[in-house]
Amino acid sequence: MRMRKCWLGGLLVAAAAMWGMGAGAQTTKAAVANDAPAKAMLATDPWEITAFFQGGVGTGDRDDFEFTAAGVRLGKVITDQHLKGFLRGQFEYAGELMPYWQAFTPPPHIGNVRVVNSSGQTVGYTQEPFGGGTYTGFSITPIILRWNFVPGKRFAPWIQGAGGLVYTTHKFPPDVLVVHGQPGGTSVFNFTPQFGVGVHYFLKPRRSLDFEANAVHISSSSLGDKNPGVNASVQFQIGYTWWH
Repeated sequence: MRMRKCWLGGLLVAAAAMWGMGAGAQTTKAAVANDAPAKAMLATDPWEITAFFQGGVGTGDRDDFEFTAAGVRLGKVITDQHLKGFLRGQFEYAGELMPYWQAFTPPPHIGNVRVVNSSGQTVGYTQEPFGGGTYTGFSITPIILRWNFVPGKRFAPWIQGAGGLVYTTHKFPPDVLVVHGQPGGTSVFNFTPQFGVGVHYFLKPRRSLDFEANAVHISSSSLGDKNPGVNASVQFQIGYTWWH
């Protein structure tokens, strides 16, 4: 009888010890996640879902253009850490949808248009009506290739290259007006190749505030008869991310 009691007592002590070890491990993991949420989250090759707002300006001959947009991003970290030194990090694939996209350009006006001969030489100038004003549309960026550098406790920086498409309800960018239904002008579809840098700041485990800056080129790739484009714009983005 004594032996049976000793045996049962030993089992209870062992079970209690194992439960304590498990609880202690969970407590340790929770403490690590709270103290270094960026490291803890990126170590799991997670998904990210982001809501964001974006704004920016054109540069060069488009410095009187302004842009705003809002949308959502879905991304997946698909590798563990690779490379060495300051380049060490993880690869992520993502995509963005912006149901709200607007460009604010100078109002319609009369401008000078160069006249050339058959040899391409300038023979003079004429005045033509140009379009302008606010352009509304939506944008999709199905290819975002992001490299997440090794995170700190709360900061996780990245660089990325991306390519997308923007549709506007009127031909963009504004150029010499053409009669509705007649060929000419620019295009309602434009491509948006871009390069950017950014950082996640983890407010707590599974939640981060994001800051991003992108250089965006806008061009129809000659889908329209004219392709003046926006050679470069600088777009800044702020977002809030849920990690899973």
